[in-house]
Amino acid sequence: MLLAAALALAGIIARTAHAEDADISSRRSAERTNFSNDEITDGFFKIAFGAELQLGKRVERIRKFDGPVRVFVFDEGEPKRTAEIAEIIADIRARVNHLDLALTGDVRTANLVVILVRKHSLKSTIQSLYGPKRAKQIVRSLDPQCLSSFGKDQHYRISHAEVILPADAGDFTFHDCAYEELLQALGPINDDRSVPWTMFNDDVQMGFFDVYDQYLLNILYDPRIRPGMTKQEVAGQLPEVLPTVREWVARTNSLPQPHDGANADDRAQCDCPGSGRDNPIVAR
Repeated sequence: MLLAAALALAGIIARTAHAEDADISSRRSAERTNFSNDEITDGFFKIAFGAELQLGKRVERIRKFDGPVRVFVFDEGEPKRTAEIAEIIADIRARVNHLDLALTGDVRTANLVVILVRKHSLKSTIQSLYGPKRAKQIVRSLDPQCLSSFGKDQHYRISHAEVILPADAGDFTFHDCAYEELLQALGPINDDRSVPWTMFNDDVQMGFFDVYDQYLLNILYDPRIRPGMTKQEVAGQLPEVLPTVREWVARTNSLPQPHDGANADDRAQCDCPGSGRDNPIVAR
């Protein structure tokens, strides 16, 4: 069975990418790509700390994977979208430096599980994963159309993560959910409506990995930003981290390269137990 899964995964990855949804293309063409250091750091502190749904003690620490991230897909919905998840995983991996992210055909090696379901099965899937009591709190507080969560150890290293996506949503909604929930499962699990450029804002739908959020994820996965860091500790590292992040994002997206003196005036979701573990949770 594992061999068959591995062969199927290889075939999925080898397929030609599908045509992009027109709504995504329109948003991509209108995307803002120029941000000041203040705009980037303000968003990072709002998104990387805290959680959208806070049932336990508020966590003001950096949470991230501290090693390879291996993604297994349970494709239980219709239409089958594992090939699209493979494309999204490859896109995220290509745009986030220092992040070892890849699909796996062996669930035993996975520490991030993606569950694709039909829309009408979303709530029952949440209940089976988190139990009736927690599921009721999640549905009542978030009314999710897709969901992500993760568990962390005592050092704030993410040990496992889950993402639930509706396979039978339209192409735009599916990609918007998939990018947001997969990225939030990597650590930046708070949503904040005061940051207008991020997909981690329930009023913003992108459908692709936008430049602003690439800044946030590249700061998070810079080796100098360690799990468990406080806001003050992160602030002390940002003057060194931001220039390298800016250079990487500019090169990856074929943007104008930052130059010396640029931004010189700038200064540098539920924390609740699920599946018997401590899972911050976020939803679209």
